[in-house]
Amino acid sequence: MSNFAAFLETIEAPRVIYDIGGGTGNYSRIAARAFRDSEIHLVEPDAGMIGAAKAKLADHASIHYESCPFEEIDATGTADLVICVHAIYTMPSPKQRIADLRRMLRPGGWLYLVDIGRVIDVSDWRRYLFASLRKEHGLAGALRILWQGREIGRQNKAIFEAQKKGVYWTHTEAEIAADVVAAGFDIVEQKTVYRGYSDLLICRPRP
Repeated sequence: MSNFAAFLETIEAPRVIYDIGGGTGNYSRIAARAFRDSEIHLVEPDAGMIGAAKAKLADHASIHYESCPFEEIDATGTADLVICVHAIYTMPSPKQRIADLRRMLRPGGWLYLVDIGRVIDVSDWRRYLFASLRKEHGLAGALRILWQGREIGRQNKAIFEAQKKGVYWTHTEAEIAADVVAAGFDIVEQKTVYRGYSDLLICRPRP
């Protein structure tokens, strides 16, 4: 999330922001703190996550919640910034969904896209996460955080199984870049994140 906060410091304040697959609102919260006057739409079909997001973001009156699938959102040409983190790979017709992200943006807008592309090695990810947490919070703190977030571990295992079965979209760095360009974006920055499993692309729509 530090990448996202740093990115927001480089752009003008957006009037309208869409957070697609916004989950429990972590990225919407960062955006709301950076741009207090922006109108933010958090799109998340899972009712439980929407509930958690509303509790987390209760102090931010400018956030609107849309509990429906992304493909049902009609917001053509309304957004100055679209955030989409670890969501496209789970959706039907992901390449079409990237094109939908393009249609949402006004000329001169921004897309901040992160997507899991490679099959997750659950054991590797667990070791990496524990080492990172231990370094920052100490052994007791790391164990406490992992216990509190054990549902995330189950979700990561479920992602791995769905990737193996071909239910979730996988891609290389080059493949997702080609799909983004084909959808009408220019890529401003691209790099791998999250242990190399995910791709981060910062893009602008071509005129």
